[in-house]
Amino acid sequence: MTTLPPSTTPRPSATPKPGPAAARPAPWVATRLRAARLGTLLGAVLAFVAVLLAAALPRAQDRGADQALRSFLQRGGPGYTSLTATSPPPERDQGTDLLDTTLRTLLAHTGGEFRVDPDAVVYGTWTVKGRELLNPGLDAPSGLPPVMRLLYVRDARAHVRLAEGNWPADAPAAPGATGQDGPPLKIALSQRAARTIGARVGTVLTTSPVPGGGPRAEVVGLYTVADEADEFWVDLGCLAFACEYHQGENSYWAADALVGAADLSRLDGWSSTAEDFWRLPVDTGRLRADRLAATEREIASYVTGPVAAELVSQTGREMLRTNSRLPELFTQARARAQAAAPLAAIGPAGVAGVALVVLCLAGALAASRREAELRLLLARGGSRAGIVGRLLGEGAVTVLPAAAAATALAVLLLPTPRLAASLISAAAVALLTLLAFPVRAAVLLSPPRPVSRWRRPVAELLVLAATGAAVLEVRRRGVAPAGSGVDPLLIAAPLLLALCGGLLLARILPLVTGGLARAAGRSRGLVGFLGLARAARGDATAGRNRTGPSVLPLIALLLAVTTGGFGASVLESVDAARLAGAHRTIGGDAGISAVGAGTLPEGLVKAADALPGVRTSATLWSDDDSWLLGTSRDRTRVTLVVAEPAAYAALSRALGCGAFDPALLGGGGTGSADAPAPALFSAGLARQAGPGTYTLRPGPGGELRVRSAGVIDCTPAVPGSGGETVVLPAGPAAALIRGGAHPGRWLAVGPVDAERLRVLTRAARPAPSRTAPAAPSPDPAPGERYLVRTSAEYVAELGADPLQGSAERLFWSCVAAAAGFALLAVLLTLVRNVPERAALLARLRTMGLRRRQGVALILAEALPQTLAATLGGALTAAAAVALLGRAMDLSTLVGAGEPTGVGLSAGAVLTPALGLAALVAAAVLVEAATSGRRQITTELRAGDQR
Repeated sequence: MTTLPPSTTPRPSATPKPGPAAARPAPWVATRLRAARLGTLLGAVLAFVAVLLAAALPRAQDRGADQALRSFLQRGGPGYTSLTATSPPPERDQGTDLLDTTLRTLLAHTGGEFRVDPDAVVYGTWTVKGRELLNPGLDAPSGLPPVMRLLYVRDARAHVRLAEGNWPADAPAAPGATGQDGPPLKIALSQRAARTIGARVGTVLTTSPVPGGGPRAEVVGLYTVADEADEFWVDLGCLAFACEYHQGENSYWAADALVGAADLSRLDGWSSTAEDFWRLPVDTGRLRADRLAATEREIASYVTGPVAAELVSQTGREMLRTNSRLPELFTQARARAQAAAPLAAIGPAGVAGVALVVLCLAGALAASRREAELRLLLARGGSRAGIVGRLLGEGAVTVLPAAAAATALAVLLLPTPRLAASLISAAAVALLTLLAFPVRAAVLLSPPRPVSRWRRPVAELLVLAATGAAVLEVRRRGVAPAGSGVDPLLIAAPLLLALCGGLLLARILPLVTGGLARAAGRSRGLVGFLGLARAARGDATAGRNRTGPSVLPLIALLLAVTTGGFGASVLESVDAARLAGAHRTIGGDAGISAVGAGTLPEGLVKAADALPGVRTSATLWSDDDSWLLGTSRDRTRVTLVVAEPAAYAALSRALGCGAFDPALLGGGGTGSADAPAPALFSAGLARQAGPGTYTLRPGPGGELRVRSAGVIDCTPAVPGSGGETVVLPAGPAAALIRGGAHPGRWLAVGPVDAERLRVLTRAARPAPSRTAPAAPSPDPAPGERYLVRTSAEYVAELGADPLQGSAERLFWSCVAAAAGFALLAVLLTLVRNVPERAALLARLRTMGLRRRQGVALILAEALPQTLAATLGGALTAAAAVALLGRAMDLSTLVGAGEPTGVGLSAGAVLTPALGLAALVAAAVLVEAATSGRRQITTELRAGDQR
């Protein structure tokens, strides 16, 4: 038997213990991310910023639309945003309990799409018409007696302070004390109103000249209002103070008074028009722009629909009626939203296009940088699907957390009840950011295919055809009608034009820079030739057969500049149209008009002419109820203007409206009724009249003969273009017109301060008469006799629409974001070319190239593409305005009735282009002066290892 040596005796195998040598392979994602920490961080930052913008823009639009709607509705006060229910008082059992019961029924049917603030409800009973107070001692300007209405307002005492006397009693009235036979009604009057009309505590106000012949009211108390601007007093008449009303050239006082609950049943005897009322203020702070249609349906149902019928049935008031201005305001708000929609959409569309280009560029640059690594993995047996899957894993680790954090931050910073649009937008951008690099890598790792020379031209022709079709369709039909939402063609057309401009520029730029490089090569310097030659050759991302610069940075720059230029042109056209509308309405930049048939004092005119800023001014008299006899229509109603020819001609010339030679009106006539005076006729009137002599009959009286001395298309004194006009010279002929020799209006051109004008008009007001009340007028407007208007205030009033302000702020924010993304596109291209550029500069440094020349070389390489892109963007924006401007109707956005298109303005187009060009040039200079020096030093130390 043979035995094996001990060394060869088999032993049972033991399981090896885990140790460092048996460690698992390092995970791909963690290892790859640790190897490129800076790139990973920058990718996460890019994803965070892109998703944050994507999530924030819809929420900002929602918040802006909601705030604009609420501000627009609140501008008119609770009188415009309330539901006002009225009903005749019941014939029996009238009292406060029945008012309270009806209020509870009215409130029970609110709370769906709209809510009513119960603490702001005002209700009670009022007399619709007032009665004249015929007491001899009361103040009666112009001989007209004061008028008084009586009201019972629930909880009115909480808003006033009793100053003298007592409150009217709330105890039930004595039996038989109804109508006109009982004792006087007990009323409380405002202290200001009592002082104005001359009443005091104990005064018995009578309404009939015959003693005991009509209802009477006894003033038992005087109160003062704590806050006259309190919304409680809106639509309650003249309870806080006496109001002055005008009847022709005469005026009279109106003073309303409060009664107690004891006299509720007797209010019908005061004017036979007593009425119960409930003012239900809608809480506009809860209204939402996206639910406006549903809210409008509920309001309509409450006013005249099924809910209104149900209220009549439940309250037992057959004549219960509800009125509101809200449906009209909703219609106006919707029209304004539709008008501001293009401006609100073009900014986000532009930044979305630029961000899309930047994300694609970032993916392409990342794939180009790692192309050698990916091809090596594929050559060593890796599958394309496996490699793409690992790249997706890399992206998911960085993109998804950044996207989630960005979305959460947008939701936190911009609270709004709507989440769907924000989440969808954020998810779409996160998905694009995640897939940009893996998709580009999959394309690089695909088997090579024969490249067709017609593929790029065909794609460019398709883009050109789509752009032409969009532009032609917009020009043919105009923008989408109101109520149909944002017009996609109007938003897409400028972006398509920018895309076409980028593709065309990518074709032309290599030829231009190549020609410049050849011209620079014939000079003695080397820097310009090398820089331009590299610019014409393109960047390193294009592969070995580079034929020109990368298209993506060009498209990003053109999109940013085109979006900014087109939107700025819209805003400038709106401002210009508003200023033109102000000039048409006012007749200049500033104007003073005498109220009624009044005239302007000579001292006021001289003081206004001497104000700083007045460049040209003219005084005139006008009448819009004059007639011209002898026309083709026998007689034509005209607006008559009497002005000094030289001053009025200068004013017309300065405004560009109806300019004429003042010599046409020279002489001003002879002052004889038989001698015709020279006159200017409007174009429409000239067609009706023709040459010859005509009879003019001014509205205030008088008659004179006129002859046509010239034709004008418009005139500053007549707002708008409607109606026919006759302009006469001030002089002897104007003296034949009653009042025509004294001017009633002053017009001026120039930056005139409105407050200074109002100070002058207040100083020119005549001193109050002895019979005038001591209390101040409730309407201390710029004088009761003179009206001051300026174009600056008119433009500000037209531009006070909060929706347009919100859209404008959103647009400029998007322009800034688009400029940032465009700058990032340029920097990404520069950073990608840094290694190759550094190697070239290192070699040239060894040949004697100085540092300043190296910086100049980088600038010569990068700036041609930037400058060409900004110039091309400006041209594209100008083309977009020229092609699409007439199709846009800005009348609603302007606030005027006349249709207005978008006009081409060099300032609006060049400002975004030059601003972006300066920003990119500064960034390129900083990058060239900092990173280039470090890279060159590294190359000189390590050598060229490529």
